[in-house]
Amino acid sequence: MKNFEEKLRKLEEISEAIKRSDISIEDALKNFEEGIKLARGMEKEIDEIEGKIQILMNSPDEADDGSENSGTEAKKTRQKKSKSGDDSPVLDLFTPNTEVNGTRNG
Repeated sequence: MKNFEEKLRKLEEISEAIKRSDISIEDALKNFEEGIKLARGMEKEIDEIEGKIQILMNSPDEADDGSENSGTEAKKTRQKKSKSGDDSPVLDLFTPNTEVNGTRNG
């Protein structure tokens, strides 16, 4: 399959097929296995994309846009990361200033 959206459509089709009342247990199992493989592959793609985003967001090569807060959050994130000794990238997308109300379960 070519792209993520096509894979998602296929996964939705598989899900609908499994829900049909006239499907045999063998076909349901076959569809389930295909869906699991597809979902795991998609999850891997999402993890790779998130990793790339984290690297870009935490890159020390940030361009200064002239604002006084330019790069402040990324710098804090890098400082937290260096103190913890963890080399994995950290992405701080949801800060108190940027989070949209109602997007997280409280």
